[in-house]
Amino acid sequence: MKKILILANSSGGLYDFRNELVLRLLTKYEVAASLPDEVRTAQLSEEGCRIISIPMNRRGVNPAEDLKLLGAYLRLLQEEKPDLVLTYTIKPNIYGGLLCRIKGIPYIETVTGLGSTFQKKGVFLRMIVTMYRTGLKNASCVFFQNRENREIFEKYGIGGKKSRLVSGSGVNLKRHAFEPYPEGESVRFLYVGRMMREKGIEELLEAAGRLCGEKVSFELLGYPDEDYQERLDDFERQGCIRQLGFHPDVHEYIKDASALVLPTYHEGMSNVLMEASATGRPVIATDISGCREIFEEGVTGFGCKPGDSEDLIRALGRFLSLSPGQRSKMGRAARAKMEREFDREKVVDAYMEEIEKLLDR
Repeated sequence: MKKILILANSSGGLYDFRNELVLRLLTKYEVAASLPDEVRTAQLSEEGCRIISIPMNRRGVNPAEDLKLLGAYLRLLQEEKPDLVLTYTIKPNIYGGLLCRIKGIPYIETVTGLGSTFQKKGVFLRMIVTMYRTGLKNASCVFFQNRENREIFEKYGIGGKKSRLVSGSGVNLKRHAFEPYPEGESVRFLYVGRMMREKGIEELLEAAGRLCGEKVSFELLGYPDEDYQERLDDFERQGCIRQLGFHPDVHEYIKDASALVLPTYHEGMSNVLMEASATGRPVIATDISGCREIFEEGVTGFGCKPGDSEDLIRALGRFLSLSPGQRSKMGRAARAKMEREFDREKVVDAYMEEIEKLLDR
């Protein structure tokens, strides 16, 4: 059997958003995955994916750490001798792509988002552009999850041999099955994600402080990725929010929510918005690329400006003005949109088409 090696920065991300692709690959190929954590490695191993542990600081920019990662990837490629490498997220894309290019190994990359990288200027931006160009240059295909990211790469002359646009990672419509809308007048707003400034946590806390009450609550599912724990604890003591901690399975929390709130500044294509919509829950999210594709204004959710707490409060207020019946109707429309446009099986089909072109010829 031909061997596919996956380089990724999170076992949770690989299992939760790409497991359908892994399972499809396992029917035809040997599959190994380099991962820096153990959150979902047991499940992946049980399915037949061989796990290789390589540490990675996902957000760090320490040159010494990145050189260690580069060396670890080089040894991995030499030992595994894969027929094809799939890479996801920034460091695997850049360092994995560079090494595959040097060693002449076919590779396919996925740009899952850009964060604030391309909003910077000067030497740092030039360095990142050069690294991306070097890593992606020989990629057989580069998958983009939203049109804006692809246009930015084209603007800076970054690309592989071809590119394809897919609907993010898509959503598993069975795992995130439609759920009846919660009964009653009370509204539970749910946030799912890391507690960090670029996810809009500042705006969310301000909105919670202004809008929380006897019939309006804000629940936060995730962990602090920056120094927010003290502030979160203070808001919880005041009764403005409820912290739910980190849980890998979010569906049970989404189904109990009235709406999902995501005031993020940057997204590739928001998985949690797709999951909430598939469950039949309206969303309130920033009107940015990676979010706006997922909801329809006034039909399946409401948009707001990034970094603008007043506009977030306005959008939340529009939702609160709806009747329970109108909220439920919005949730049903959200599910229908996911079925039409974001079925994960269609995304997997696109990947398999490119992979089979390379390995089955």
